[in-house]
Amino acid sequence: MPQLARGGKWVFGWVIVGAEGEVPLPPEAWSEYGFRAGEEAVLTAGSRRSGGLGVSTPALSETVARRMNGPGLRILARGRVGEGTVLVPREAGLQPGQRLLAVRGSRYALGLLARGPIYQAALAAGPLAVWRPH
Repeated sequence: MPQLARGGKWVFGWVIVGAEGEVPLPPEAWSEYGFRAGEEAVLTAGSRRSGGLGVSTPALSETVARRMNGPGLRILARGRVGEGTVLVPREAGLQPGQRLLAVRGSRYALGLLARGPIYQAALAAGPLAVWRPH
């Protein structure tokens, strides 16, 4: 997993949104965040600067809520984890064919960035892995 700049985000690579809102999850992210097929996915709004969204599990989002002594993550929608993918509902605002940058956002959510300086650095970095829906 490359790091685009010293002290910068670790990048898994690019993911392409499928026709039905399915987003492939990089295998390394799958194991790191503990995703399991058939489980619910908690989708959080990305930052104003980077857009996109965060993908987490109910257990990780509950951990954030306990640590913050409050509501925790800003939940945008809930999806479903498939075999190596997450199905993102339309209300999350992703478009079929959209390219997102999968990054280690935090230990609580996989970041899927839609724009911003990290996204631009990845475009300039040269080839990165790309995952497409089946």
